[in-house]
Amino acid sequence: MFLNLRRKIYHMKYPNPYFILLTLLMAAPLYLAGQTDSMSSDAKSKYMRPNDQIITDDMLNAYPAYNGSDLGLTYSNKKSTFKIWSPTAKEARLFLYDKGWGGDTLLIKNMKKGKRGTWSTDLSGDQEGQFYAFQVLVDTTWLAETPDPYAVAAGVNGHRAMVVDLAKTNPEGWDHDQRPPLNSISEIVLYELHLRDISMHPSSGIQHKGKYLGLAETGTHTKSGTMTGLDHIKDLGVTHVHLLPVFDYASVDESALQVPQYNWGYDPQNYNIPEGSYATDPFDGRVRIREFKQMVKSLHENGLRVVMDVVYNHTSSTEGSVFNNLVPKYYYRLNDHGGYSNASGCGNETASERPMMRKFMLESMLYWVKEYHVDGFRVDLMGIHDIKTMNLIADELHKIDPTIFIYGEGWTAGDSPYDAQERAVKTNTWKLHGTAVFCDEFRDGVKGNVFAKNAKGFASGETGLQESVKFGIVGAVAHPQVDNKKVNYSQYPWSNTPLQCINYVSCHDNHTLYDRLRNSCQGEPDEELVKIIKIAQTLVFTSQGIPFLLAGEEFTRTKFGVENSFEAGDEINQIDWKRKEQFGELNEYFKALIQLRKHHPAFRMAKKEDVQAHLKFLDIPNDNILGYEITDHANGDSWKRILLIFNTNKTGKQVTIPEGDWTLIAVNGRIDESGLGNITGPKANLQPRSVLILAEEN
Repeated sequence: MFLNLRRKIYHMKYPNPYFILLTLLMAAPLYLAGQTDSMSSDAKSKYMRPNDQIITDDMLNAYPAYNGSDLGLTYSNKKSTFKIWSPTAKEARLFLYDKGWGGDTLLIKNMKKGKRGTWSTDLSGDQEGQFYAFQVLVDTTWLAETPDPYAVAAGVNGHRAMVVDLAKTNPEGWDHDQRPPLNSISEIVLYELHLRDISMHPSSGIQHKGKYLGLAETGTHTKSGTMTGLDHIKDLGVTHVHLLPVFDYASVDESALQVPQYNWGYDPQNYNIPEGSYATDPFDGRVRIREFKQMVKSLHENGLRVVMDVVYNHTSSTEGSVFNNLVPKYYYRLNDHGGYSNASGCGNETASERPMMRKFMLESMLYWVKEYHVDGFRVDLMGIHDIKTMNLIADELHKIDPTIFIYGEGWTAGDSPYDAQERAVKTNTWKLHGTAVFCDEFRDGVKGNVFAKNAKGFASGETGLQESVKFGIVGAVAHPQVDNKKVNYSQYPWSNTPLQCINYVSCHDNHTLYDRLRNSCQGEPDEELVKIIKIAQTLVFTSQGIPFLLAGEEFTRTKFGVENSFEAGDEINQIDWKRKEQFGELNEYFKALIQLRKHHPAFRMAKKEDVQAHLKFLDIPNDNILGYEITDHANGDSWKRILLIFNTNKTGKQVTIPEGDWTLIAVNGRIDESGLGNITGPKANLQPRSVLILAEEN
């Protein structure tokens, strides 16, 4: 129960302090009884040497690292070689089975000790389709059977790895699959999606509901003909589909999929294996691999790149993880008592700075890129990982393709014993190589503090938040007109380039934007909430940096007020495509907004010097009006000047603007790049709760 409560805290990311207090009060009796993971007598006895010496970081760091590239299974139809790294093992053995769970034991074979902590064995003949696990003897205890961390296929629920011929899992045309063109990182528009959410609602018209193949389907629509699924995403104009965890996770029972189950998937079990519940057959490990590839191929064919949400910062199980069942404690950070530190809020945190964890993270991401053609990674709780590891990963991935995009959360869910100056937290973004982080300053400045569900932001009429919004508009770089002392969370800029800044107002965590506004603007009709949504998202898509959109926000997605929906079920999380019919005008606004950004590089500057030179904020004496001008054909734009003014007052206002031959691009809730009229200034009238965008050609 305590672990489940910690998971709930973790999935909130910004948890309610009262919930944390309740959790701690519930956990206190367990802690005092010596039953917690890090301090239990069982854990101490299991991981203390016979002389009662606690295992320390120095002891773990002294283990010999293995530099070879052949850990796991090396398969051919003539021989299969199995190799693990377990330097503390006295013995190791391989188990071969005919099924992924239950069934008959076909073979138990002792493994041979090799160099630098490795153990290996060979099996002659073609073993394709068999299942296997390892077991090691540490001190006097045989640990539990386990797949190895490098396993690439598994049976149901991931308890046993599977021997597969990966070449046979490739869909037709896979060798010719290519990433959609991307000239610059600045062109990216991210679209965050849980795999089940896109297809589960009855109105989706998608056949393979909740499956990899569901996202691969084209030609889907509601009964009234409204476009859904992949076709909708393509039509919207985004460039990257960010998938919540699709690696093998622990919280869904793949053997009982007839029972309604749902989870976001932030509980890793097997890192290099696709999640089985999204496959049409979770028992045959080849099926999930093939269908994952079919999904990627279909997205690529429709001009969309694929981002994986990866969770290397912790494991779902601590003592029973694939790491601990081979090398107890090595892959984790420890506290002063020799127990597990917990910056993840889930009972453990991995030690990315240790050579073999660093090696594993790098090789795992390289594997997803090479075998599955994945185009980027969102790194969960990246602030737990060390900077050296993140930079190594970025450098190696960019050798393959410099447009592979890496971004992550620049924070943790608890304290870590590893020096914050050496970790990839947000304040160290400037130290990272081509890696971006989420800008929560901008998010909470625009919509309101996530710690207070009723709090308003600039877009909904709150005062005192302009500097936090401006911080995101410039892409978190230094700017002479941003007073960093008044920014909500960071008192200095943290990015080297706007391309390291992810601007957003909502994601899978916390409320959807629509639900947040229902809380903070209680009693206001949908018509008014749509006006606020347009302001908020126009800020996102016209700011410097990388825009990020939660799937369904383009037509007021709701989770019915549920803030932390990580296991709330399809009824809460599924995207209701009938809302697209109800809010079709808003969806069209989003399409026009995304096209505006694509067509005008002035919104996509890559250098902080260009932002400093070309972006100038207007001096408007009203805390609910924010305006800025982009000048001199910035970044090669065809428009000489662009003027943007955001009025979050409930009443119309008149402001002074620079004089010019201005074309109205956005006014009265509409966007049209060809123009909606002309004004010359020096005065401009602002509609209540509206965005005014003006452009001057020459």
